[in-house]
Amino acid sequence: MLDRLLAVLADGAFHSGSELGRTLGISRSAVWKHMQRLQDLELELYSVKGRGYRLPGGLDLIDAEALAAQLCALGVADRLQTVEVATEIDSTNARALQAMRSGVRTGLYVAEYQHAGRGRRGREWLSPLASSLCFTLAWRFNSGVAALEGLSLAVGLALQQALARMGLEGVGLKWPNDLLVGEAKLAGILIELSGDAAGECQVAIGVGLNVALPTDLAEQLDQPCTDLRSLGFEGQRTVLLSTLVAELVKVLHRFESGGFAQLRADWEAANVFQGRTVRLVSGVHRYEGVCLGVTDQGGLRLETDKGHEVFHGGEVSVRAHETA
Repeated sequence: MLDRLLAVLADGAFHSGSELGRTLGISRSAVWKHMQRLQDLELELYSVKGRGYRLPGGLDLIDAEALAAQLCALGVADRLQTVEVATEIDSTNARALQAMRSGVRTGLYVAEYQHAGRGRRGREWLSPLASSLCFTLAWRFNSGVAALEGLSLAVGLALQQALARMGLEGVGLKWPNDLLVGEAKLAGILIELSGDAAGECQVAIGVGLNVALPTDLAEQLDQPCTDLRSLGFEGQRTVLLSTLVAELVKVLHRFESGGFAQLRADWEAANVFQGRTVRLVSGVHRYEGVCLGVTDQGGLRLETDKGHEVFHGGEVSVRAHETA
């Protein structure tokens, strides 16, 4: 029922309670209850006596049929065993891992709204319904966990390159798994895996990309953020999603055949902190140094007061830090 209601309200026009009731086959009181549900999903809803309900600006919902057709046209549909688009879900990463445990080899899982969306270190990923892209690629690798070093960097590079080809310039990469514009976060990546340390691994590659966030959401976040709308993006989210997924699939093939080393130079060219003084925090430890780039395995290279040091993933964050 929620899917049908959103499809009607997506045009951004007013719809009376009686009209919605007739269209959906429910009572006006049931319509009102569904409107309360939309507000729970953080949608801005106008209710005007005598006119009805509307979602200002409408909604650009993911079109599952159009998505499948576009993935086919881009030549990657045959690499995805399944494609699922949900209005709401706990977590696309959790869904992908569950599907792989049930035998799915590869798949794409998309949600308009996540109840338990997460970023790194367990942080909540805040995103009102249909305001961002929240999706996960389920993928299997056969070379063991060690061969997956640098995977999050490869995924970030794929997203950055796809956006650049769409004319969205100014997007850079932050080690190990964020996309930035300036120093404002545009997207984050969360990779979760299970499997054999030396054999097959099931990997959930989760992406959260801000497309058109409400202006008041920034006040709830603990760091600067931005969205594609601020970069001039006016396209459809379905087209954007298919373009990103196609590039991701292509980069994953390259990563499978040659690891991160072959992607390193391109990643460093987009590194927003290249040559800058940064502060790195790992647990209770703090380090400062000039960012020299990354290694062939995706480790962060810093020139500190102890010399050339390399840092790897884990509980690590990086912030620009200009010394006085």
